[in-house]
Amino acid sequence: EVKLAESGGGSVESGGSLTLNCSISGLRFPTIDMAWYRQPPGKGCELVGMISKNGVTDYADSVKGRSTISKDNTKDAVYLQIDNLTPEDTAVYTCRADPLALLRRYGRTCDRGYGYWGQGIQVTVSS
Repeated sequence: EVKLAESGGGSVESGGSLTLNCSISGLRFPTIDMAWYRQPPGKGCELVGMISKNGVTDYADSVKGRSTISKDNTKDAVYLQIDNLTPEDTAVYTCRADPLALLRRYGRTCDRGYGYWGQGIQVTVSS
């Protein structure tokens, strides 16, 4: 019943901006924590940032200052905006939902066995 679907990916030039959307169904959206992760080519999964059920955000150093995670409780959607993109931002981006609302404590690692994960969406940044 639970489904997470990312959209908004694609190709963008270096220095541009991109906004990703994660649509969630099958969960009581206002009560869950959400997070974004990415896996660059040849590298492991890494946390991009997260937003708690109460709207508190946290970001990785790699995107801090140029990224915004937000959510809309009326649309059951979470957004990730990254500005001033560089080729190092090229990766598969995936959203994650935790109905236990504990990601602020345990969401730093990419544990695929905990919570719900989307399929991922490709973002490619050209020079």
